[in-house]
This record gives sequence, structure tokens and C-alpha cells, in this order.
Amino acid sequence: MDDSRTLPAALEILDRLISFDTTSALSNLPLVDYVRHYLGSHGVDAHLDVSPEGNKANLVATIGPHAEGGIMLSGHTDVVPVANQRWTRDPFRLSRSDERLYGRGTADMKSFIAAALALVPVLKNAGLRVPVHIVLSYDEEIGCFGAHRLVDYIARSLPRPAFAVVGEPSGMQVANQHKGNYGFETAVRGREAHSSRPQLGASAIFAASELVVRLARMAADCKRAAPDAAAREFEPPYSTINVGQINGGTAVNIVANECRFRWEFRPVPSDDPRRLREQLDAFALGDLLPRLQATAPEASIETQPLFALPALARDARSMAEEVVLQSSGAKRALAVAFASEAGIFQKAGIPTVICGPGSIEQAHKPDEFIELSQIAGCLAFLRRLAGWATTH
Repeated sequence: MDDSRTLPAALEILDRLISFDTTSALSNLPLVDYVRHYLGSHGVDAHLDVSPEGNKANLVATIGPHAEGGIMLSGHTDVVPVANQRWTRDPFRLSRSDERLYGRGTADMKSFIAAALALVPVLKNAGLRVPVHIVLSYDEEIGCFGAHRLVDYIARSLPRPAFAVVGEPSGMQVANQHKGNYGFETAVRGREAHSSRPQLGASAIFAASELVVRLARMAADCKRAAPDAAAREFEPPYSTINVGQINGGTAVNIVANECRFRWEFRPVPSDDPRRLREQLDAFALGDLLPRLQATAPEASIETQPLFALPALARDARSMAEEVVLQSSGAKRALAVAFASEAGIFQKAGIPTVICGPGSIEQAHKPDEFIELSQIAGCLAFLRRLAGWATTH
């Protein structure tokens, strides 16, 4: 299949992929079933790793010999919600205006999946000496829960790949670093009382506010810290903290019994992800909680992890970086601030880089789009990767 046929094929597949509403709260099984049947029509078996709840699945397919040293192409099937966004077109119907394609997931990251699938006939006839694995995961947007399961499945069922390429939108530039992302929920429980006699209660909201202020101070400390050489490549060049949600209390005239807030820590690769949690716990349990319990012995402060995405660190020995730079035509590898499954794969011992079509600037926004040239560039890149797999 030549270039004049692979691009239309990719667009036809993308049209189908966009039509599936795979918002993370929903099932991805209809999309996965479509991909499995598509692969089957080309003589490629696809294996599903179903979530414990049974409503989602990872997909793994191998083209070429059952051998170590192959290439793993990774994409996630879920997308962020469109609710409360001002779209001017149907987000789940691919539409074109000039050289732009619109729809939820066009940039993040169904176009990469479409390009990889469009090249399956090429890969089948390429005479691959090492395999190309296509792996699709679920729930990347809410914590990469599918990818965490996927590494266990890969370890059990696949010959070890030489490297992985995560097709997150990078403008077809190569990224060899990204920050980590660790999410938490902190729950503070105090004691209710009438607001006219606050000395009889223990305000969970006041206590939670102290913790939020402490996180803000820690964020300022991260910003003031001198960045190491690798951190300087990030924007911003330091670890960041965000408190994104807070909820507590029942009425304005009741001392709040409970308050919960959700927060995240995005460390640069050289930063210890345990450091911040340990600092917050030291203040919460060593200072704040004793003050609460002086009035309300039943008071508690508990922080639970929501998700953990390890950072992707630069690896000077990485075959992934060398081969993908050559195949993409990029001059050097960059650092990106967003997190992905790349750090999970690297931690599992699979050298990994990011390279995919589209811009992260368009991701998660209303009227999300991708330039047609980005998909064409991705197809050319994947063809060159396939060429590497025929000679190694």
C-alpha cells in the first residue's frame, strides 16, 4: 500500500475511532472490538486484557515474528469529557475544514492509533525481522490504570520489545523526558458544633485550609529551588503542585465535620516523588492532628493515593531515542511537561520515548483539531520505523 492509499485509509479509520465516545467514565469496548475486527480482517490476532470491572480492555496485537527486540507502538483509547465545553461542531463526528480535522481525540491521541492501524497491511508484507506490537490502553486520562495492567500482561505474554514509542501529541518531535504525576485525596475529619459555640467543635475546613496553605508553601519552595541541568529543559523548570478540588461542610452555621481535597504533585525526573507526601504527612500528623484531637479525640487526617505516573527520565544509552530520532528526522529530543504511560514502561525496563502527531496545545479543548500534515508525517515516520524492523 503506497502513500496515496495509506493516508485515506488512516482518515477512514480515524473517522470510526472518533465516532466512539470513549470518555474515561465510559466503556472503551466498542472501540476495542472495532480495532480487533479490523486487525482480524488483515490476519492479525488481537488479545484483550479486560479490566477487573469487565467494562474496559487493553488490546495487544503483534505483526511479525514472535521474537524479542521488536517495536511497541502505544496509544490510549480514552478521551477527556466534552461536557461544559463550547464546541461549534459535533465532537464525536470527524469533520474537516481546509487542512484541519476536528473531533474529540484527533490530537490526543486517536490519530496516532489510526496511522498505526492504517499501516498494518504494509507491516504484514514488509518482511519484518523483529515484531511490531500495537498496544492500546484504557483510562490514561485519569491515571493510566490500563497501562499499569498492561506492563504485567506484556511481561507474561510478549517477547520483550527493544523499545516503545508512545504516540502522545508532540508535533512529531521526539521527547525523552516528562514529569511524573502523582494524585492524592486528603480527608480531614473533625467534630460538628453550632457555629455560635465553635470551641465545642473542631473545624475540618479550617484544618484542611492549613494543609492547602502548606502545599502552597511547598509549591513556592519547588519554584525557588535551583533546577538541575535536566530540569531546565522543562517548562516550567521545576516540580509543581496543584490543589484541584475541595469540598466540605454541610451548612454555614455548622462547624464542619469533614473536608476533602484532591491534589497532585508533578515532579521533574530527578525529584523524589515520596518527598512531598512525607513532608505533608509530617506536618499533618505531627502538628495539625494533635491540635484537632485536643478538642475532638476522634479527629483524623488521612491521605490516600489516587494514581501514580512515574516520570520519564532521559536515558543516554536508550536505543529508543537513537532509532526514533533517525526515523522522525528530528534533530534532538525534548522534554514535555505532561505525563503519560511512557514512564510506566520505562520503569518496567522498556526503553521508551514519545513521538506522535498533533499538538498538546489543542488537546482537551473545545473544537480539538489536528493538521492533516501531522497525520501524513506520522505515516512516513512509522514507515521508516518499519524499515528499521526489517533490518534488525
